[in-house]
Amino acid sequence: MNSTINDKSSLKRLSMAGLLVTLGIVFGDIGTSPLYVMKAIESVTPDYSPEYIIGAVSCVIWTLTLQTTIKYVLLALRADNKGEGGILALFALLRKKYGKKLWIVAAIGAAALVADGVITPAVTVTSAIEGLEIVMPHVPIIPIVTLIILFIFIMQQMGTGKIGKFFGPFMLLWFLMLGTLGSLNIHLCPGIFKAFNPWWAIKLLCTNPEWFLILGAVFLCTTGAEALYSDLGHCGRKNISVSWIFVKIMLILNYLGQGAWLLSSQKDAGINPFYGIMPEWFTFIGVIMSTGAAIIASQALLSGSFTIFSEAMNLVLWPKLKIKYPSREKGQLYIPAVNWALLAGCLLTVLIFRDSSHMEAAYGLAITITMLMTTVLLTFYLHSLNVNIVICSAFIIFFGIIEGVFFIANLFKFTHGGWFSILIAGIVATVMIIWNKAIRLRTSYVQYYDIGKAKEIIVDIKNDHEIPKFASNLVYLVQTSDDKNIESKVIYSIINKQPKRADHYWFVHVTHVDEPETLEYSAKVIVPETIYRIDMYLGFRVQPKINVYLRQVIEDLVKEGKVDLRSGYTSLRERGIAGDFRFIIIRRIFSPSSSCPRTAAFIMRMHQYLRRIGITDQEAFGLDTSMVTAETVPLIINTTPGRRIVAEKNPSE
Repeated sequence: MNSTINDKSSLKRLSMAGLLVTLGIVFGDIGTSPLYVMKAIESVTPDYSPEYIIGAVSCVIWTLTLQTTIKYVLLALRADNKGEGGILALFALLRKKYGKKLWIVAAIGAAALVADGVITPAVTVTSAIEGLEIVMPHVPIIPIVTLIILFIFIMQQMGTGKIGKFFGPFMLLWFLMLGTLGSLNIHLCPGIFKAFNPWWAIKLLCTNPEWFLILGAVFLCTTGAEALYSDLGHCGRKNISVSWIFVKIMLILNYLGQGAWLLSSQKDAGINPFYGIMPEWFTFIGVIMSTGAAIIASQALLSGSFTIFSEAMNLVLWPKLKIKYPSREKGQLYIPAVNWALLAGCLLTVLIFRDSSHMEAAYGLAITITMLMTTVLLTFYLHSLNVNIVICSAFIIFFGIIEGVFFIANLFKFTHGGWFSILIAGIVATVMIIWNKAIRLRTSYVQYYDIGKAKEIIVDIKNDHEIPKFASNLVYLVQTSDDKNIESKVIYSIINKQPKRADHYWFVHVTHVDEPETLEYSAKVIVPETIYRIDMYLGFRVQPKINVYLRQVIEDLVKEGKVDLRSGYTSLRERGIAGDFRFIIIRRIFSPSSSCPRTAAFIMRMHQYLRRIGITDQEAFGLDTSMVTAETVPLIINTTPGRRIVAEKNPSE
């Protein structure tokens, strides 16, 4: 763990290597936006007047400046949680103080970001491959796009450890290509430089009746800003901020070049301006470069999606899923269930919308929701720093208006495809909200028992040799963080359900703390050589490998002389052989005999169904290779007094 943190820290320091890695990891999404932004703007109105084209490019420049540069690069990147960024990392930072108010905001924002991760690979790869139609008019676009998308998702399970090191150099070439191609076309209409004057943007939006459609297209230029914030933990604020200067210059040069080309006599309404500014001999190379950049952008978004779900699990916003580590790449993880679900959504996007123009209608609406939610969380972050309320209000009003306008503009695309991204975001958000509410409800009805009252009988059970020994070391995973109490069902399991004699009883509690990389424990000896309490504190990006961590904790206790781990069986003890371990996991199943409001009953029933999409507690806690016994107990929620049966008043003789 320490070596991993040190490796990450070295990447976060400002350096040429760090800047190169940042180009490959952070800017894939926003760096491929020139593929479709000007084409989307052009498709709104076939108007090639200076007022329209210069105004549209001006909108792009100032969107990149206000939204990406000021909000995300200058402000959001400073709102880090021990170096980690992203909407869930930000929520974790605020959870202690504002958790009850903000968890739904975080869930909605994260769900919308997942929807963006579904659509982005489809629209980016399709836009890249459509460039082949310029040199090969009858090329089958959909089959090629499908094969590339399949390749991207299949590649996830193998990891990108070997090819990932090429992402940075490739994206450096990509951005240099964008800037060079744009610069070579600006001379076609030098008046395009007027786009730096925001008056042109204001004039266009005030005079064009289809301003909302224009803004919906313009917004696509900044959709990668949220992913930029999420990648803070990989590269660090300094590397992202410095490299953004270069990236923004290259992007603006390309947009200026596309605008100049559209204003010149060389414009062709049937050609994507991105490919239109390329020399004819360079088009095929441009398609290859675009496809490579699209793959890298998709890879970055998929990695971000895996991170979102991993954090959501630890923040109790999603059922536990199996997580794998396919390579030694820093922070890389792979969640098979998420990967294949995103693949299905991505292929469905391609099959429903068929071409990038239609996909653009589905793209952008969901991410505006994420940005609005991030603005809300950032406002609370500023408030937590005791920033003047006037500044906090100005922040949320300013960016709330900007993003609110973009949201309204994108709403006009709802019937043309925006419904698809909202549907995906809605499904994910619903699961997150129901899961969290169910866990909160379950926890509120768990009954606890004073460990002080139970320890005497547990000691007696240990010494009662008439009871068969269940295990040398018996481990229970408990819910309460209060070391003076324990769940009543745990005591019932030890004493009543089947008396369980053991040499040592271990009560292990796991707390997911708000810092990302925390990995600590505290140990308490309740009864020497009999009962122990272990509290593990895991960061929201640390995987709960309880079996491994418990072994490490016990090794420390053995060294300190607080426990003798040798087997209690004489024949084994004489040879210094350690005793066996058995884990007990108690599964609480909602009981139909519960008497509670319909809403609570519905949430608990949905929780039972949602558990099926996740893995078992045994797998979630890394106990799949251990001796584990799962005990099922009913969870009865009674919020209304029930009737009690009484004896018959006049029993017959």
